[in-house]
Amino acid sequence: MSWSAAQYTRFEDERTRPVRDLLARLADRPVASAMDLGCGPGNSTDLLRTRFPGAAVSGLDSSADMLAEARRRLPDVTFVPGDIAAWQGSGRYDVILANASLQWIPDHGALLPALLERLAPGGQLAVQMPDNLDEPAHRLMREVAAAGPWAAKLASAGAARAPRRGAGWYFALLRELGAEVDVWITTYHHPLAGGAAAVVDWFRGSGLRPFLDPLDEAERAEFLGRYEAEVARAYPALADGTVLLPFPRLFFVAARP
Repeated sequence: MSWSAAQYTRFEDERTRPVRDLLARLADRPVASAMDLGCGPGNSTDLLRTRFPGAAVSGLDSSADMLAEARRRLPDVTFVPGDIAAWQGSGRYDVILANASLQWIPDHGALLPALLERLAPGGQLAVQMPDNLDEPAHRLMREVAAAGPWAAKLASAGAARAPRRGAGWYFALLRELGAEVDVWITTYHHPLAGGAAAVVDWFRGSGLRPFLDPLDEAERAEFLGRYEAEVARAYPALADGTVLLPFPRLFFVAARP
């Protein structure tokens, strides 16, 4: 998929709020090294460095555009290109952060044990993922994809994200691996100015990517027009044009013994 740092950061305050909440739940333990997996434009890395000012912090992302923005933002931090699923790291880390990134990686049953192995004793794995595949905004993406002339092109778009797992599944898996686990779900309600167009703009930088990337320019415009019309019905605007976008997110912190 192609990622745009400019599009993603249009809602930076809203997208950064969950990682602030996640980092606040980490235990106050000595941290010498920390890795931000799926660092995006560096907003989460910036907070990670602030939370652990004495740590050697680095970031990894698969998008060249995101990495360029992260390096511009934090020129003194090491950012490297790479795939989270294939990441081996260098040594052991006291904190591994994955903010809104693991939902794009398959087979969490294999991924999470591998990430725990990269932690030093007492190290913490901190993860936040959107938990919104059942929300109208995502359901409508799939419905518009299946109902239009692009149906064949988009037949697999809905499978771009890893299968949705509940909090109990992650808790059980991580406990079986011997980790101390804290898991929770928070639903944020983001007020977006601009009605349905603002909701569409939000998801253009994230969830809509698998649906838009396979389309040509004309198809993309038609898809977005149909999607926006459906979003307007699902998320009616207030009198001043504001739409309140509910956004559930799943969090967990797993500490290695």
